[in-house]
Amino acid sequence: MTASNNMNFSLRQTLAAVTKGIFQLTHNSFALIGLAVLFAAMALVARPELRQIGEIKLFTWLQERQQEVSGMVSDLVAIDRATAADPKELPKQQAAVAFWLSKKYRVAPEPISALVSEAYEIGARVKLDPTLILAVMAVESGFNPFAQSSVGAQGLMQVMTKIHSDKYQNFGGKFAAFDPLANLHVGVKVLQDCIRVAGSVEGGLKYYVGAGNMETDGGYASKVMAEYARLQQVAQGRATPRTSPAPTLTKVIAPAEPEAPAATPDKAAALAMS
Repeated sequence: MTASNNMNFSLRQTLAAVTKGIFQLTHNSFALIGLAVLFAAMALVARPELRQIGEIKLFTWLQERQQEVSGMVSDLVAIDRATAADPKELPKQQAAVAFWLSKKYRVAPEPISALVSEAYEIGARVKLDPTLILAVMAVESGFNPFAQSSVGAQGLMQVMTKIHSDKYQNFGGKFAAFDPLANLHVGVKVLQDCIRVAGSVEGGLKYYVGAGNMETDGGYASKVMAEYARLQQVAQGRATPRTSPAPTLTKVIAPAEPEAPAATPDKAAALAMS
């Protein structure tokens, strides 16, 4: 074998060895990538919070890219969390309630429709009459999501944010008290607890306003029950007058246990101690 043949043979062997090495390296790399993807998927399934963080980062990146390309600012979360709905698209009963409340409290029908729809959905889930939920909202704030009482009760259902701050954690923190739907969810939870402790709707309303251990609630329960009755009539398709007293900004406290010591007659002092 000539020197030229030997060189060609050596080159072919070297090329074959290099090709085999590259193939093995590429094959192993794909295998490692596949394993990494598999472990990442398992981690996301086992840890939902990691998936949520990833989604937020992805949405943020997409938003930044959209702003760079179009020069326009958009909020993907806000779009997804629209707090308005077309009342004409609601079921007949809900639409009637929405229009009635809109006219009575001089609020646009679209945001009222979203609240009515949410109240019906939550009410069905927690087994509370949605018109009762709406009646509490009406008396508490007159459907003003930014209402705040002198003692710090906030939002549509006048939840005492300092006392119930833990209930807002799933909604992003205490400032969610001014988010209409978040406040509605928290307020319904508090109302449900109050009714459970008191054993009746009227008793629960008394606890809800912070007068569970007092002789009187200042007529709060009567106001809510009257509005509740009117909304039930509206839902049944009956003509119902819209006259009612102005909304009362009250304070919501955590439901007290039946054996709790009696509060002082002075409501303001009792609220301050809670």
